[in-house]
Amino acid sequence: MTTSTATNSPSAMEEHAHGSARWELWFAVVAGITYAAGMIAEYAVGLPLMGPPLVLFIATYFFGGFFTVRTAVTSTLRGKFEVDFLMIVAAIGAALIGKWAEGAVLLFLFSLGHALEEYAMSRASKSIEALAELAPRTALVRRRDDDPVEVPVEQIVVGDVVVVRPNSRIPSDGFVITGISAVDQSAVTGESMPVEKEPVADRERAIRTVDTLPAANRVFAGTVNGSGVLEVVVSATAADSTLSKVVELVRTADQSASPTQQFINRFQRWYVPAVILAVAATLLIAMSILSQPFTDAFYLAMTVLVAASPCALAIATPAAVLAGVARAARAGVLVKGGAPLETLGRVRAMAFDKTGTLTWGNPQVTSVTPVDGVDGSLLVPTLVAVESLSDHPLAAAIVRDLAGQVSAAERVEASDLNAVVGRGVRAAVKGEVVEVGNLRMFDEQGLTLPSSVEDAYTEARDSGQTLMIVRRGDRFLGVVGVMDTSRAESAQVLRVLRSTNVGQLVMISGDNQRVADAVGREVGVDTAIGELLPEDKVAHITRLAETHRPVAMVGDGVNDAPAMARADIGIAMGAAGSTVALETCDIALMSDDLGRVPFAVRLSRATSRIIRQNLIASLAIVVLLVIATFIGLNIGAVVLIHEGSTLIVVANALRLLGFEHGKEHAGIDHEDRTAPRVDPRGTSPRHGRCRVE
Repeated sequence: MTTSTATNSPSAMEEHAHGSARWELWFAVVAGITYAAGMIAEYAVGLPLMGPPLVLFIATYFFGGFFTVRTAVTSTLRGKFEVDFLMIVAAIGAALIGKWAEGAVLLFLFSLGHALEEYAMSRASKSIEALAELAPRTALVRRRDDDPVEVPVEQIVVGDVVVVRPNSRIPSDGFVITGISAVDQSAVTGESMPVEKEPVADRERAIRTVDTLPAANRVFAGTVNGSGVLEVVVSATAADSTLSKVVELVRTADQSASPTQQFINRFQRWYVPAVILAVAATLLIAMSILSQPFTDAFYLAMTVLVAASPCALAIATPAAVLAGVARAARAGVLVKGGAPLETLGRVRAMAFDKTGTLTWGNPQVTSVTPVDGVDGSLLVPTLVAVESLSDHPLAAAIVRDLAGQVSAAERVEASDLNAVVGRGVRAAVKGEVVEVGNLRMFDEQGLTLPSSVEDAYTEARDSGQTLMIVRRGDRFLGVVGVMDTSRAESAQVLRVLRSTNVGQLVMISGDNQRVADAVGREVGVDTAIGELLPEDKVAHITRLAETHRPVAMVGDGVNDAPAMARADIGIAMGAAGSTVALETCDIALMSDDLGRVPFAVRLSRATSRIIRQNLIASLAIVVLLVIATFIGLNIGAVVLIHEGSTLIVVANALRLLGFEHGKEHAGIDHEDRTAPRVDPRGTSPRHGRCRVE
């Protein structure tokens, strides 16, 4: 039989599942009506059982058992004997001894409980499904400079230009080429504040380097545009957008069973056959030792069978995992299933990559120290003029951070730039030779630094900065320090992690050891290790795991992929902008927000706590019901309590949907990633603040 692609799509399968759940609820309602009618006919009206009451009870068997039988047959053919199988056995047993009313109420209550359970669980799944509905169905596409035409999003191709109107949803991933606006990205990245967007400077270069574009240039499908009109070049089709990948990963998250769920699955493999043996033993004991008639003994055995069925036990872990994954997704934390969700809460050591994780990943001017006198005033204009000719990342940082401090009257032009490999650069400004480089450049010329420059150089070097000494003609102008600065929230996040019993915090980096030590001291890690190649990072994670397992590794998910794969939990930051990060990590922070790591740890521990509560309650209820059956509790009451306990377990798990960050997270600083302002007298960059979850 040929099946269309649409039928196999996730949305089509979800629609089919929801339709089945609705039918199951209606069947349960009809089963309740026929059961009630049968009870009235037999006991209120006084009709004989073998007349209309039996017909009504058989109807209850059909409507109450339809979905139960279907599930039982499917699982049995796969070699699994689950709760549905036990319920069918109990209902058939009740019918065989003439207890049609008891069998009917068993199937009615079981089907009703299962339908209500599905309804309750849908609350968690709706949080996930809501993500899929964020992307608009159509988009305004401008092709070949024509007027924009509305087309289905499925027809958008990479390279198309889409026009995004104010207060509308962005239809696809891409980068801005026209317009300025603030975009609400909370649905995808979890960021609480809109992100300002602006056009790229070079469209052709942006197409080649789309994965490395700044956040200010990139947009994602499903996010909401603000008050400005944007034109966006599409970088991914609807099927390949970040939103689509997130939805698919969250939908399939339950395929990664948590350690507790794996144990429960193994437990159920022998528990269900053990229940069957216990029921048989109950029947024999009741007949031989208690001398009960076969009918009474068989009824007792069927009641024990229902009481011992692990309904609540089976749903205890999946319900909590689904709710936890859905809550994390709402906060911009993508958790790939129960295994990482539960394991993260047990982490006792956490390793961080330096660049782009504890630091911003892009150099910034951190100190400017001019010499005393008139020559010092020439430092910034001369440096900006020379570095504006260079395409080196450090040169770009200098021009970005210092160009605004040069007035029109101070501006000078440089020419004839030449690189001195391993030393620096030379250029000409107003006929004078300008040299910008490291200490080696001037030591090799036998030049001695002025005492003020030498002192500033030594102090800045010890703090881990990369330093450039500036000389113009025959005089030194000063020294400038550049550094990949740590995030303002890094130190505070690490303190919060310590308060959650993550005892060992390690920073691993490819930078030189002096830089690693400086950043490590600033953020407060226990150990800072520099000068590491990717394979060295893997070795350090291995050694850390020998004494502090489980271990989590936090990085960008690209060059840190080997170390993240070696760790028990790999956490990628800023994964919304990286397909590689989404695919290689266990947990993805969709925004470039380190402050969500403590949130994820606390959510993991809350999930584990809910799972433990559910398992204890489930087992306790099974034990109490089994004992109660021998005291005389009938099968209807057993089923009612049994299904009620299942609903309670699900409701307890759904509390995770309302999980909030703790008070200890309030006030964590989050550094503004815009260019810092550096005063020529050497002041530090000023930082913005925003709330971090």
